[in-house]
Amino acid sequence: MSDFRFHLQKYKPGSKITCPECKRKRCFTRYVDEEGIIEFPDTVGRCDHEHSCGYHYTPKDYFHDNPDKAPKDWKNDNTHIYNKVAKSTKGKEKPKPIEPSLIPYEIVQKSFASYYKNPLYVYLCSVFGKEEANRLFRLYFVGTGHKWGGCTVFWQIDFNGNVRGGKLMGYNRETGHRIKEPNSLVTWAHSELKLPDYHLVQCFVGEYQLRQRPTATVALVESEKTALIMTHFMPDYVWLSTGGKDGCFNKDAVQVLRGRSIIMIPDLGGWERWQLKSQLLKPICKRVIMCDEIEKIATDKQREKGLDIADFFLMKSTPHEILADMIRRNSAVQSLVDKLGLEICDEEELHYVGPLPNLRWKLIQRKTNRNSP
Repeated sequence: MSDFRFHLQKYKPGSKITCPECKRKRCFTRYVDEEGIIEFPDTVGRCDHEHSCGYHYTPKDYFHDNPDKAPKDWKNDNTHIYNKVAKSTKGKEKPKPIEPSLIPYEIVQKSFASYYKNPLYVYLCSVFGKEEANRLFRLYFVGTGHKWGGCTVFWQIDFNGNVRGGKLMGYNRETGHRIKEPNSLVTWAHSELKLPDYHLVQCFVGEYQLRQRPTATVALVESEKTALIMTHFMPDYVWLSTGGKDGCFNKDAVQVLRGRSIIMIPDLGGWERWQLKSQLLKPICKRVIMCDEIEKIATDKQREKGLDIADFFLMKSTPHEILADMIRRNSAVQSLVDKLGLEICDEEELHYVGPLPNLRWKLIQRKTNRNSP
């Protein structure tokens, strides 16, 4: 039994609900009355995402806002009840940092299998070939999950090699696009594994590469998939994903970028939001550049779709896509390739190493070579 009359509900499968603030599912723990007299509404509780959300509405706040619901001995100087309620952080003070929970690496290793079920892997094979898809998956420690008949698992491994979490996402294996309709196929490994009292503290996807490449310029993008694709096209940068417009983009997570040169490349529509976020980086980073090249060349239709830099690079068919199209048109092409032992040579121009103005030139070149998505 808890020492406090009002305390957070102990975890059990199905006990966590959707946070009323950030709207993320299965991350909100409600407060309960140990005596079973007062039943709090679903807004009284704490969100697991203390850094990105920080919602924490305590019984003390609830009784203050709803004095008719408070116990009879709540008012006056009855500190024996008052002291039994945790102090609120809702709109008053910054939540204290919480130690991140970790996932055993053995679980991560088990996901490095059944890639034929992984829709993103199948797509990347069609675009870059199996060898390159394998390299990118190994580099970013991308795994396969069984949910939804096969999904992609992006493991968040921090600078020190600790596994902070795993994000499960559903993709269309033919287009490589996220499945968002009728429902967005996204969940977390700790939820699927039913790990009790798990405190998710996100880090950048690909963050551990910072230790391996201490002097390389870092390119920040929103999508995990974008980081993989752009690593193929522009390998001289360390491509890190924030896991969304906000994701792990907070002042605690960005400390790992201290002293680095950073290029920020938000999705279309995210420019203003990331421009504000850049203020977190400028005091600690050697150099921070907001890359606006796709903003300059995007059409209104592309802006509506919220395309990212990878979408522009993929507007031009890759050699593997061209070959696959030839084989679809004439199956004899595959026999010719097999008999002669032919191999595809990637275009050298795709390995961009020049300054930012050249990036714009190459993006425009791809735009003119292939219809926009």
